[in-house]
Amino acid sequence: MAEKKIIEVMDTSYRDGFQSVFGARVFMKDFLPTIESAINAGIKHFEMGGGARFQALFFYLNENAFDMMDKFREIAGKDAILQTLSRGVNYVGLDTGSREIIDLHARLFKKHGVTTIRNFDALNDARNMEYSAKAIKNAGLNHELTVTVMDLPPGCVGAHDAAFYEKTLKSFLDAGVPYDSVVFKDASGTANPRKVYETIAAARKLLGKNTHIRYHTHETAGIGLACYLAAIEAGADGVDLDREPVSGGTAHTDILVMAHALRGSRFVLGNHLGEGLNLDKVLESEAILKEALKDYFIPPEATQVSAIIQYSPMPGGALTANTQMMRDNNCLDKFPAVIAQMREVVEKGGFGTSVTPVSQFYFQQAFNNVMFGKWKKIADGYGRMVLGYFGKTPVAPDPQIVALASEQLKLPTTTENAINIADRDEKKSNKWAKEQLAANNLETSDENVFIVLACGDKGIKFLRGEAKGSVRLKSDAATKPALGVEEFTIVVEGQTYFVKVAEGKIAELSAASGAQIAVDASAPPPSGKTHIIAAPMPGTITKIVKSVGDRVKNGELVLVMEAMKMENEIFSDTDGVISAINASVGTKAQTGQALLTISA
Repeated sequence: MAEKKIIEVMDTSYRDGFQSVFGARVFMKDFLPTIESAINAGIKHFEMGGGARFQALFFYLNENAFDMMDKFREIAGKDAILQTLSRGVNYVGLDTGSREIIDLHARLFKKHGVTTIRNFDALNDARNMEYSAKAIKNAGLNHELTVTVMDLPPGCVGAHDAAFYEKTLKSFLDAGVPYDSVVFKDASGTANPRKVYETIAAARKLLGKNTHIRYHTHETAGIGLACYLAAIEAGADGVDLDREPVSGGTAHTDILVMAHALRGSRFVLGNHLGEGLNLDKVLESEAILKEALKDYFIPPEATQVSAIIQYSPMPGGALTANTQMMRDNNCLDKFPAVIAQMREVVEKGGFGTSVTPVSQFYFQQAFNNVMFGKWKKIADGYGRMVLGYFGKTPVAPDPQIVALASEQLKLPTTTENAINIADRDEKKSNKWAKEQLAANNLETSDENVFIVLACGDKGIKFLRGEAKGSVRLKSDAATKPALGVEEFTIVVEGQTYFVKVAEGKIAELSAASGAQIAVDASAPPPSGKTHIIAAPMPGTITKIVKSVGDRVKNGELVLVMEAMKMENEIFSDTDGVISAINASVGTKAQTGQALLTISA
């Protein structure tokens, strides 16, 4: 019998699996004890962090990502390959980083136990890969060069065929981007098996027989397993797989499912040490992981194959994060309409690959198209992308959308290298971060500097011990307030009130002194002409820039809302004096909810 080829498995359960199913929100105490069972099964290669699993720890878990990486390495041992995900010039953020940030990212990840960084650019722009790849190599890490992949929505043409990926890979090689391995990453799981086969076969011819080639996809569109089989037959050396309960659906093919699909073939799953996996122990490790995560709420959409994803395309790692945000803001009913808008947004945006941060830009613009009307409000990230601030899109964006973005964002188009633009931004410098830390009496360590640069104000809050967790656990359901009930604070003519709203009506309003005040919600307003500034979409109030008694003019900024990872500035649409502020920082506002009252 001919010797079987080992297909090396990277277990993505702890990074992309967590992101795809739980929006990246899983506590260290719950998953760290499960790693040993995976190692005992022969798994020696893990994706452990980076991507959304960096910021999410600070934003939602009140945990330090560097501590997590240290503990992961301690458990995994010295022989394991521990890999993280980086977004080229966007490193582990959603915005472009300066050379200082990118250097610091590589050095710190090396310091905290990382072996390999998979590095990609959503636009497949070689300029965005050059410096980041060299920084990774200079830090003593392995660099996994990435070509980002998807299928275009049906009827769309212009990029994303096998010839496009071959051309993209050649552009990276021609630019001298250093690499230790190459991966083709399909975050949305929409690439079809025939194209995958042709792409991997072309890459093998281009790279020769000794380059390690991997393939990465999700099961969201129902063809992940078929694409893995096509990639393996075409010459791929490794694939990315998950373990239950973070496999299938929006996540990746399960290790046991992949092993079953290869039965009777010339391939077998194994690791970089030349060892095959112990499938019985893989099964045991899945049971252990499932038990450890039993209290985590799994959204129904995370476990399903979706026939409409090919029309979006929405990455598995972004889909549940977005639906969870929509749940939190009570607007999940808008999700089908947002997905329906994605095709036009992708097409007019220049066909950047639907992977972070571009996938988030697509979703934010589709969300705005639903909430405000088509192309009435250009999302900041989407607008800057079509204007060229993140690099060159695969095809030219629609000129009308470019003009709208330029007008609304008050920015010109640019062809300048994105990293050069970032270098000029003082808020992307180590000096600026150290000043913020010093102003808050915090240690100016390299780790803290990077946390501030990557996480902004939320990073400062974490370091000050002011961060709050936000994780959906089944055991918390009994302690949550009844659906449809909100509590918030308002200030009327200098008096503070605590308000409880049930199903859109004021159920109770108490003065700060404790006095009870009866309110008739149907009563006419006080004498004098008043005007309400209402929330244009669901979101959280992050900044109030005016006070009761302030005079404002039409078009003047009054507050800022965060919705779907967007900072939305709310402007007054009339002249007058602010007579009431109906929300406070941290308030979750619903569409149409009164935020400010302005009197003529």
